[in-house]
Amino acid sequence: MGSPHTTATPSLNDAENHKRAAAQAAAALVADGARVGLGTGSTVAHLLPALAARKLRLRCVATSPATERAAREVGLVVEELDELGQLDIAIDGADQIDPNGWLVKGGGGAHTREKIVAAAATRFVVIASAEKVVPALRAPVPLEILRFGALATLASLDGAVLREAPPSPDGNLIADYLGPVEEPRRLAERLSATPGVVDHGLFAPEMVSDILIAGPGGVEHRVLDRPGRSG
Repeated sequence: MGSPHTTATPSLNDAENHKRAAAQAAAALVADGARVGLGTGSTVAHLLPALAARKLRLRCVATSPATERAAREVGLVVEELDELGQLDIAIDGADQIDPNGWLVKGGGGAHTREKIVAAAATRFVVIASAEKVVPALRAPVPLEILRFGALATLASLDGAVLREAPPSPDGNLIADYLGPVEEPRRLAERLSATPGVVDHGLFAPEMVSDILIAGPGGVEHRVLDRPGRSG
């Protein structure tokens, strides 16, 4: 999968405009009556009003209290995931996107819920501005870890440190793995197998259905071959 190239770092206004464009393109993919997973972060902040403006009959699940509050403020109906069951579509941002479709997520500390919601959706759409596309993933990789034995968990992961940040939506600690990320799948397996790690911010390409990248030239829509994807 190719990646767009930019020659300069976009200004703050440009980056926000690109996030808004990607969010609006994703909102256009949502059908009336859909069950929708809402991610967390600055790009999703543009998605919520874009969805509300379409005035569709939607049932949504939020991946964080902040997203839930913001969604309700614009008039979206938010329910629990267990009430909705299988979702039609989930839409979320990303901190990094590599050429193969691997993602790093979790800058906001909600990556465990985000991964659960993405896995529960028939279609998982990733929205981002062009500067999030990288030639290879790099640290930090967010971690959600249990409070019990947190120092022992960190000690077992060379290069992991606690983040000075609020806890996860479920009250766990947020840390960052700062070591090498040359082989994302191998690292994902290692992090998942580490006792005390609730989940990590590496999302495999097979989780992703679509990637919408917005830049100076408009919105690029990439479709990935997600196993079991319908439509």
